[in-house]
Amino acid sequence: MSASAVFILDLKGKPLISRNYKGDVSMSEIDYFMPLLMQKEEESALTPLLSRGKVHFLWIKHSNIYLVALTMKNANASLVYSFLYKVVEVFSEYFKELEEESIRDNFVIVYELLDELMDFGFPQTTDSKILQEYITQQGNKLDTGKSRVPPTVTNAVSWRSEGIKYKKNEVFIDVIESVNLLVNANGSVLLSEIVGSIKLKVFLSGMPELRLGLNDRVLFEITGRGKNKSVELEDVKFHQCVRLSRFDNDRTISFIPPDGDFELMSYRLNTQVKPLIWIESVIEKFSHSRVEIMVKGGKEYLMRAHFGLPSVENEELEGRPPISVRFEIPYFTVSGIQVRYMKIIEKSGYQALPWVRYITQSGDYQLRTH
Repeated sequence: MSASAVFILDLKGKPLISRNYKGDVSMSEIDYFMPLLMQKEEESALTPLLSRGKVHFLWIKHSNIYLVALTMKNANASLVYSFLYKVVEVFSEYFKELEEESIRDNFVIVYELLDELMDFGFPQTTDSKILQEYITQQGNKLDTGKSRVPPTVTNAVSWRSEGIKYKKNEVFIDVIESVNLLVNANGSVLLSEIVGSIKLKVFLSGMPELRLGLNDRVLFEITGRGKNKSVELEDVKFHQCVRLSRFDNDRTISFIPPDGDFELMSYRLNTQVKPLIWIESVIEKFSHSRVEIMVKGGKEYLMRAHFGLPSVENEELEGRPPISVRFEIPYFTVSGIQVRYMKIIEKSGYQALPWVRYITQSGDYQLRTH
């Protein structure tokens, strides 16, 4: 089961707009949400799910509003939270900034969207590109010129419209990996992981089928290629367009893509990562009012800074926060993941060009200091 009702509240807990999907929960129950939240906050026992009797409040906060789903059933909490975050994503696509003011300025379109996003408590059409085909806005007004529901809503391929045409058919593939790393003052790696995503920008005519091949270790073992230059992917998550049964069967990533930008998949690797960027720092206190900090990175960069400080009498050792590093390395992935091929099949038989770009960037990358 999913949500019975969804509310959008301001910071004081006053409802801005709501939608009752099932009618099995009294809409006045929302009056108890904010007092319950404040009570739990004072007790340092605040959780994403609050309960009062048989009514459960599943909530998230975004900017200066709360999005709250109510249910009396044993709902699928993951589904409800995914839906609430999807609501934020869709509203942000429409209004650029999702906050109290944008809700107040767009009551009609917000209510229309809530009506399409969920039906009888279950998520329905949640793709903003498809919604924008028949729920459009000009300024703050709902454009009712398009009353016909597009076929994409009732098609099996609800994320892509028919009749798309481009003069030049291309696919741009970005393989982006973020490195999370924590190194102690002695140089030992305490925590390391790689969080990756494969993002596509699709400019293809018609209704093409794409097949993406990676150097997936499981696939290599199935086909007898061994483990050479292969990567073992963990926590793989796919866009809804990917045929999961095909992937489970033979590890083929086959899909009909949405038009434009989207994230095809994400993955994680819990692996020992050698620090890509190394930094040493020396902090010296010369007096009550002067500190010298020397930061050295590898063999190429050296930064020395002098700080003139107000006189400080307290000479107790101060906590030294770790050094956070931000970087981006093009044409490189830490895991070694590679796009082996991208096949594009469309009934008209046109030729399309796939372009691949690899990027490694810093995630939560920190080095502790002495």
